[in-house]
Amino acid sequence: MSTDRFAQSAALLERADKVVPGGIHGHQTPAMLVRGEQPYFYERADGCRIWDVDGNEYIDFMCSYGPIVLGHHHAAVDEAALAQWRKGDCFNGPSRLWVELAERLVAITPFADWAAFAKNGSDVCTWAVRVAREHTGRGKVLMAKGAYHGAHAWCTPSSAGVTPEDRSTVLTFPYNDGAALEAMVGEHGDALAAIIVTPFRHDAFHDQEMPVPGFLETIRRLCTERGIVFILDDVRAGFRLHLGGSGKHFGVRPDLACYAKALANGYPLAACVGAEPFREAARQVYFTGSYFTAAVPMAAALACLDELETSGAIDHMREMGQLFRDGLEDQARSHGLAVTSTGPPALPFMTFRDDRKFARSKAFAAACARHGVFLAPYHNWFLSAAHREDDIRQALDATDLAFAEVRRKSVELFDRT
Repeated sequence: MSTDRFAQSAALLERADKVVPGGIHGHQTPAMLVRGEQPYFYERADGCRIWDVDGNEYIDFMCSYGPIVLGHHHAAVDEAALAQWRKGDCFNGPSRLWVELAERLVAITPFADWAAFAKNGSDVCTWAVRVAREHTGRGKVLMAKGAYHGAHAWCTPSSAGVTPEDRSTVLTFPYNDGAALEAMVGEHGDALAAIIVTPFRHDAFHDQEMPVPGFLETIRRLCTERGIVFILDDVRAGFRLHLGGSGKHFGVRPDLACYAKALANGYPLAACVGAEPFREAARQVYFTGSYFTAAVPMAAALACLDELETSGAIDHMREMGQLFRDGLEDQARSHGLAVTSTGPPALPFMTFRDDRKFARSKAFAAACARHGVFLAPYHNWFLSAAHREDDIRQALDATDLAFAEVRRKSVELFDRT
């Protein structure tokens, strides 16, 4: 790394490279950050603050890429988890919390009649597709081009280790393009088991896109007309926009919805909820894991949902996200920099215009890190309930300095990139 500021992080990465393929793989890879300018390994976290292994402190606008919705080390969630841990976690079968959490998810999700559990978003999205295939007796799946639905072969963004057969039943259309969607369903509808979409577009390396009026409703209509299963991948946004899920927020009722990120405030847990007509297919499709029934994350999830419901956390995240976004836009204008802000305030993202290779975004993220703010150059950001106005104001002091640094960079440098 470029300075001694990240000496321990660099040393750990060097060691990891020797014993872990790639050192750190997946979405947390250093390739998704600004190498040499952001840390790779962390020591501790509290509220909306994180500390790397070199002792550097940051206001955290990634929230572990989404799971931290209430704030790191949240007292009520951790106390519930610890109380269950003292009783036990991984048993020969589930605890009573398995039932209680399923009941809770059914109660808060308007269309849901049942729930199933796993450990991550990839698991539940892939299982939902299989349930759709079992229910319909069809094989093909329609998804938005470039959308991320997990790391399994049918949807992984990497082609490494993937065969053409793995993708042979997956069709794509441009997100928000209702005409293209209608055409694809018109051509393939009798073979389509499912249409799976995120509630808004949040692909990495791309400005976010909110659903245009009528887009999600068109999916709902086409699925109803053609007997296709509507799967809402709410893994990333679930519980940040509405306690009843993003479907409730946008006024659409899917057939199946997948949750994970914010369900348990950092404890490993995912869920798929579904409507009654799909119960039998869900019962038939084999789905298991020795850790799926672990009780500690379920205790954390129940406490997390309680806190989200009673504390006004969702409204607070929206307000703090809007404050942060407004401040960034004002600062960009004051420095003569053109930016684009996209996504819901609780899951914001900002890019620089005419910056196709993200050179300015990388410079901005690096400068933010130097001034104590952590955000990613290519991936959407996240607010948590632990972000308070003072934190946002402090972060904006840092981003103002970051904008100034970006402005000072040579225009020729960015033109070359």
